[in-house]
Amino acid sequence: MARKPNFKQIETRYRKDRQRNVLAEPGPHEFVIVLDQLKASYNVPKIIRSAQAFGAAEVHLVNIGVFDPAPAKGALRKVPVRFSETFPESYADLTARGYSCYLLVADGEENLADVELPKKSAFIFGHEEFGPSFDLSDFPEIKTLKIPQYGEMDSLNVSNAASIVMFEYVRQWGNR
Repeated sequence: MARKPNFKQIETRYRKDRQRNVLAEPGPHEFVIVLDQLKASYNVPKIIRSAQAFGAAEVHLVNIGVFDPAPAKGALRKVPVRFSETFPESYADLTARGYSCYLLVADGEENLADVELPKKSAFIFGHEEFGPSFDLSDFPEIKTLKIPQYGEMDSLNVSNAASIVMFEYVRQWGNR
């Protein structure tokens, strides 16, 4: 029976994969996933894995510490990842490159399914419990989106939500 890795083993794996990340190539699509202060555990590597599967251009990790890259199944080596200490750093980079930014929240202005997404779209996911690290009023250009839901729960797990958003982007832009 395999033992659960300790923090030193996880940190070693993380550092190796992060070094290998410099060789990662953007996927065929121009969307970016921004993970803003998510807990650096299970969801981050799962989202990176989905980003690789859906062909993301890159993933931004904002103020996210060491995490075990094993659940990403090698995707941390394949999807370019940009590391930022603060959201404004990531936002400045994205807007300078012409990205339209969307924050996913349970009470978003528009339903994801009703929006025609620009080719250069950046999707921001905040902490599941506390939301984004920034005050949305400081970034009036960011639009908010919600994923239509019909059950009693008012939100999805962040890795599930990210995968749905990536699927919708690829559905709209897949063969163009």
